[in-house]
Amino acid sequence: MQIEGVDKSKRQFLSSALTVVGTVGAGYLAVPFLAQMQPSVKAMAAGAPVDVDISKIEPGQLIRVEWRGKPVWILNRSEEVLETLRTLDDQLRDPLSNNSDQPNYAKNTVRAIKPEIFIAVGLCTHLGCSPTYRPEIAPHDLGEKWKGGFFCPCHGSWFDLAGRVFTGVPAPANLEVPPHRYVTDTHLIIGESASEASA
Repeated sequence: MQIEGVDKSKRQFLSSALTVVGTVGAGYLAVPFLAQMQPSVKAMAAGAPVDVDISKIEPGQLIRVEWRGKPVWILNRSEEVLETLRTLDDQLRDPLSNNSDQPNYAKNTVRAIKPEIFIAVGLCTHLGCSPTYRPEIAPHDLGEKWKGGFFCPCHGSWFDLAGRVFTGVPAPANLEVPPHRYVTDTHLIIGESASEASA
């Protein structure tokens, strides 16, 4: 049974208007919800590449920067250190870095683009402790075999000055080498990969 005098066009207009208002209202409610799912400015900055000026790093000096909430070491190695690295292969678990985390352009004996500059994430690959930089040769607490490197006091892992792990220690892999590239000879960016051509 149909009621006379009902204007169907007004009813359809009201239904359409209500749908539009409901959709706009849902959009206003959804925007803050979706916005809170975006990473914060601080979180985005933590993952951003880091610019580093290495012009003032003396041979033997190690500096630390932070990238993605992790300590990153930058070490200026002397020619003597580079010579020593070539003599350690028989003492290392992964001397050619075949089972370690580094960009292809750092998969070499010195694990670097520029032999003298070593860059690594300063966290032990065993349980994530931060090893100490021990450049001295044969200190009394580490013994005569120690040729300088990184020592993790938590569980006794040894790494050479290319971040390569020694055999017989708990750490399973070499220290991680993060992606990095040189803008100039004295300016590098950690967090962006160098092209394979520059390696």
